Formats: sequence, structure tokens, C-alpha cells
Amino acid sequence: MRTAVISHPFCRKHKMIEDHPECPARLDMITDRLLASGVDIAVTHLQAPKATREDFLRAHDESLVRHVEQTIPESGLAELDGDTWLCPDSMKAIERAVGAGLLAVDEILADKLDAAFCSVRPPGHHANRTTSAGFCVFNNLAIAVQYAKSKGVKRIAIVDFDVHHGNGTQDIFLDDDNVLFCSLFQHPFYPNTAVENNATLVNSPLPIASDGTDLKAVYYEQWLPKLTEFKPELLFISAGFDAHLEDDMASLKFVEDDYAWLTSQLAELCQQQGCKGIVSFLEGGYALSALGRSAVAHIKALVDTA
Repeated sequence: MRTAVISHPFCRKHKMIEDHPECPARLDMITDRLLASGVDIAVTHLQAPKATREDFLRAHDESLVRHVEQTIPESGLAELDGDTWLCPDSMKAIERAVGAGLLAVDEILADKLDAAFCSVRPPGHHANRTTSAGFCVFNNLAIAVQYAKSKGVKRIAIVDFDVHHGNGTQDIFLDDDNVLFCSLFQHPFYPNTAVENNATLVNSPLPIASDGTDLKAVYYEQWLPKLTEFKPELLFISAGFDAHLEDDMASLKFVEDDYAWLTSQLAELCQQQGCKGIVSFLEGGYALSALGRSAVAHIKALVDTA
């Protein structure tokens, strides 16, 4: 597949308290591993454009956007929620994290790409319409989904394989019959949302120590039937790599081959169904070596899908 990695140096400018796991080194590790693997020569590298305030409002209320703007400090750090801080340059990172998804949608709809991985931070899937939470300021993926809808895309599927439930994304699209949301996550665990399902909502809670075998069961038994029936025109992925065996943020036991396998399955399904393309966003993943290896396995699986 024609695949791009979309990022921007400004995404490294967002900094929180010392030793916070959601740190600029996450992007550096992905870049380093991509170079070392040789996969970098098989992808297009694009710089994320600057998103606008109007873009934030595609998925968020004015009250949240204003609150974030007013919380950006002139110096030092300002607490946004119990897990998330802002620094003077945070908005520069936020604008590019959101802008990456907009560019990915444009490039796919223009038939210049089949897939894009947005290597950006801060992440987004815990941010709902009115609240930032869990290291997430605005919901980068949700904004890109709304942008794609404004461009005429009718049916959109979202797959979230972060170890934490994508509660913000679920909340934003809960009543939207044109968006299918499939999410696996460790349960019970943060953010402790109630597990619910409906015609366009497929939640797949996993107990502690679940591994690649359990991942395959979720895909074959729960996600594949729904995705096949739904026939999305565009697929979005919340690619969190914190379910990795080496990541002590949680207690699942995935390895990079599991991420590669799932990515290949999703990419092949998209091709079979005539889906326009795949837009993937970095979410979690805090064991740096495991994050780098897993993200590269994910990108390589996109590239290698015939």
C-alpha cells in the first residue's frame, strides 16, 4: 500500500511534568526504529499542517476549546486534568497533531495514498466533546473523522486497539449510525467506562494477561463480522501500543507480531471491500523500545499489504 508517515517537529514541543510517560522521546524512538529497520525508504514522509480553531470545533464544544486556550501557560506548566499538563508550546504540538489527520484524509481522498500513520502527540482518544483527559487534549482522530464526513465520506469505521478504552471517541460518535466503533481494552481498567454495545458499537473487554490468541479471537468473532457487514469507505485506527508485554502501564501480553497481524488483516479487508484507505493515529505506548518496534511493525504491515 502507498503509505505515509505524517509528523512534525512541533509535536515534540509538548511537555508535561518530569518523568511523565507521554513524552517527546516516544516520537524519537519511532523515528529511530523506522530508520534502523529500513522501512523509512518504503514510506512517504509528510509534515503535518497547522490545524485551525475551526478544526478543533468539528468534534469539541466551544467551552473546551476556550478552556484549553486559556490554560496554556506563559511559562512553566499548567494542569489541564489530573493526568495532563500544558506548557507554553503545547498548542504548537496540538495544532500539528490535529493537522496530521486532516492531511491524511486529503491525501487518501485525492488517491495519492492508501494509508497514513500519524506519528503525533499529544494523543487523543480519551478526549470527548467537552473534556480533555488521560494525556489527551483534543481528539485528533475524531476531528479527522468529522473532516472526512465533511468531504462526503458516508460510512467510516474506527478500530481502537489501545490498552485503554477509547471512551472519548465512543462518546463523540455514540449516536452516529454512520460511524462503526470497535474497541478492545483491558478490563477493568482506566478509564473505567461501562461496557456497552449496539449496532455500531463493538466493545471487546479483555482480562489481565490476554495475549495474541485472545486478540485473534476478538477480531474473528467480534470485529470481522461487523466490519464486513458495515463496508466502511474509510478506516481509522487508534493505534495504541501499550498492550505490549513489555509495557508496565497495563497487563496485557501483546507483542509486535500481534500488531503486525491485526494491521495486515485490517488492510486486506479494506482492499477486499474497496475502502478508500486507512488513517492511523499514535495513541498510547510507553515502553520506548517496545513502542518503536511495534509502531514500525504496524507501518510495515501497511506497506507490505499487496
